[in-house]
Amino acid sequence: SVEMPDLRLQDGCNALDAGDRHVQVLLSMQRPRLVLLDQLLSPEECAQLIAEARPAMARSRTVAKEAGGEEINPDRTSDGMFFQRGQTPTVRALEARIAHLLQWPVERGEGLQVLNYRPGAQYKPHHDYFNPQDPGSAPVLRRGGQRVATLVIYLNTVSAGGCTYFPESQLRIHPRPGQAVYAQL
Repeated sequence: SVEMPDLRLQDGCNALDAGDRHVQVLLSMQRPRLVLLDQLLSPEECAQLIAEARPAMARSRTVAKEAGGEEINPDRTSDGMFFQRGQTPTVRALEARIAHLLQWPVERGEGLQVLNYRPGAQYKPHHDYFNPQDPGSAPVLRRGGQRVATLVIYLNTVSAGGCTYFPESQLRIHPRPGQAVYAQL
């Protein structure tokens, strides 16, 4: 079997140990495996990550399926940036918290990515893994391996839209600062 991160959820569990804090469980599903978490970040940490990311924001790119490398994709119209692992004290603290929460070594995760979706921007429904059949996936899979889970952390509240939508389960997660949704792939 494939090694997977683990949230240590037991029946009736409503808080999880994240090392430097307890994170509240708001919702959990077995199939698909989704968990909505509260208080993963404080309001101050959310604001700090936004401020640290702002200077490096640029049009988001995706893996080029045929050629490899990156490309601008009309299905993804956000701005974004990636932090290097441990790049700032805020990033280091969050990486350690996530690693403790998921029982998953920091080295096995990707760098934190911050995204900004302006009004009307979107990322059309997609599966958050690298399709081994796509020639462009080979270099990414060699470098970091296949994605096995995704953790989306919300940094701010929006007046409309902004949901993370899971089409197969018809579930919409409405963003609230400091909350996160964990999805096992």
